[in-house]
Amino acid sequence: MTVMLRACVAAIFAATLSTAASAQNKWDLPTPYPAGNFHTKNVVQFTQDVDKATNGSLKITVHPAGSLIKHADIKRSVRQGTAPIGEVLVSLAANEAPVFGLDSVPFLATGYDSSKKLYAAQRPFLEKQIDKEGLMLLFSVPWPPQGLYAKRDINSVDDLKGLKFRTYNAMIGRLAALAGSIPTQIEVPDLPTAFATGRVEVMITSASTGVDTKSEDYLTHYYDTQAWLPRNMVLVNKEAFGKLTAAEKKAVMDAAKVAEERGWKASLDEMTIKTDALKAAKIKVQPPSPALKAGLAKIGETIAAEWATAAGDDGKAMLAAFRK
Repeated sequence: MTVMLRACVAAIFAATLSTAASAQNKWDLPTPYPAGNFHTKNVVQFTQDVDKATNGSLKITVHPAGSLIKHADIKRSVRQGTAPIGEVLVSLAANEAPVFGLDSVPFLATGYDSSKKLYAAQRPFLEKQIDKEGLMLLFSVPWPPQGLYAKRDINSVDDLKGLKFRTYNAMIGRLAALAGSIPTQIEVPDLPTAFATGRVEVMITSASTGVDTKSEDYLTHYYDTQAWLPRNMVLVNKEAFGKLTAAEKKAVMDAAKVAEERGWKASLDEMTIKTDALKAAKIKVQPPSPALKAGLAKIGETIAAEWATAAGDDGKAMLAAFRK
C-alpha cells in the first residue's frame, strides 16, 4: 500500500508540473539596442510588468544588442513567428510601405508635441498595414530629436552647399541633395574617423549619438533643429498573441500602454540629459537661425510632398490629419 501510495503521489506531482509548464508561455523579444539604452530599459520594464500581471504565466525574455536576431531581420522574424515579439526602428521598413517612413520625414514634426500629433495621424494607417502582415502594434516610442552638427557656423542652407553630408537612410540623402550637399553614407562607429579624415563635414543626428561618439573630439557646433523624432515600435505576432488567455492579453495591452507613456517621458529626459552633456563637453549648442530654420523647413515641405505622392491617398490622409 505504501509503495502504491508513493507511486500515486509521484504521478500526481508529475502531472501537476506538466500542467504548470504547459500553462506558462515563454517568449523571446529581440531588440537591436544595448542593455543600457533607454529604449531597452523601457522594454525590460514592460516585460516585468507583464510577468507581474500574469503571475508568471507569460515570461518574456529580452535579448538586447541584436544578440538573438539582427535589426534588419527582427520584423520579418516576428512576422514569421520565429520570435513572437520584437522591437524595430519604424523607418527601417520604409522600403516595404510608405507609412513606415512618415515619422522620419525631415522637418515635418519638430519637437515632442508635434511628433505626438504626427503619431496620432499615422497610427491607424500603421496598424492597418501591419495587420495585413499578421502583426499587432503594441507601443511606439521616439528617439530624441535630430540636430545638425558641424565644424563651422551654419547660418543658412546656403552654408551647407558643397559640404559632405553624412547620411544613414534615403530621407537624409534626399535632404542633403536638396541642400546642395554631398550625401555620404557613414555608420555611427565610423563617425569620429570620418570627420577626422574629412570624409564627412556635417551630419544630422540626436544629442545621444553625439555624446556616445564623443563628438567634441571632431566637431564644434550643434544646432538644436529638432528635425524629426524617429520612433521605434514593439510588434507582436497576431497568432502568438491569439493563443494567450484573455487575462494575459489584457496584461500585455495594459503594460504596452504604460510602456508607451513611460517611453515618451524617458525620451524627453534623454534629450535633456544628452544636450546638457554636449554643452558640458564644450560643444557650441544653439538654436538654428531664422534663415536656417526656414530653409530646412522648405526642404522638409518638398520631401513631405514627395512622400505623399508615393504614399497615395493614405499618405494625403495622414498629412491632412496631422496638419488639421
